[in-house]
Amino acid sequence: MLDYTLCNELLAAEGLGLTEQAHIARKLGYAGLEIAPGTLGPEPHLLGAEDARRIRETVAAEGIGITGLHWLLVPYPEASITEPAARGETQDILIGLVDLCAQLGGRVCVHGSPKQRQRADGMSDAMLMDYLAEFFAPIASHAEAQGVTYCIEPLSTAETDVITTVLQGAELVRAVGSPAFRTMIDISAAGQVEPPVADLIRDWVPSGLLGHIHANDSNRGAPGMGDDPFHQIVAAIRETGWAHPVGIEPFRTLIDAKVTSATAIATLRACERATA
Repeated sequence: MLDYTLCNELLAAEGLGLTEQAHIARKLGYAGLEIAPGTLGPEPHLLGAEDARRIRETVAAEGIGITGLHWLLVPYPEASITEPAARGETQDILIGLVDLCAQLGGRVCVHGSPKQRQRADGMSDAMLMDYLAEFFAPIASHAEAQGVTYCIEPLSTAETDVITTVLQGAELVRAVGSPAFRTMIDISAAGQVEPPVADLIRDWVPSGLLGHIHANDSNRGAPGMGDDPFHQIVAAIRETGWAHPVGIEPFRTLIDAKVTSATAIATLRACERATA
């Protein structure tokens, strides 16, 4: 059976604390929480080792772990990976979040954050790739030293014009050239931009260039809230021997966050049983 980890922001948005989030996740059968750093405070990259220990132990007390971070730059509206004037400050923030991920026991940092990755006017594809490779090189080096996998997340063209396909993500991975820097598949974004997602998974997981998978419907709900063929997608994930937790990242709720989280994992488990 696959392991699933629950992105925590919908639960946090309903006022549930970390203990409650972890309790719900464990009761529903999740292996862990994937944390949006903004749910931990306004400047999560500045959290110290003692804060990280407290957060980690709070989740561990409920019998699960923290598997990683996502929504990295959402708390930082002035940050940007494409704006030269914001470059140094943004790198410092991301290096701080890599440290936080490691201190929390997480394996992966997922870099989505579309509002902080808009292409500058006149920047060609080649110029953009060179700029991003140079931007991410020190972050990748730091992630490698900390034992964290840093993933650039291809997003939909409705959100950004910077890295919108797995191929583009893979090109950046090769340009950065670090074993700690990878790309990933977000099923919602991929379902909008380059379906069928099952074929995408079969094509790219064997490459070794993927560090994570997010499971969500192309309508931005949880698995089970739309029409995406998750029986085919789950079959592809299992066939490729994917060995890491799959993150559940819906952007909207069905009734409430708990019901949404339950719907997601129940749908994926049912797909697993159907393809066993």
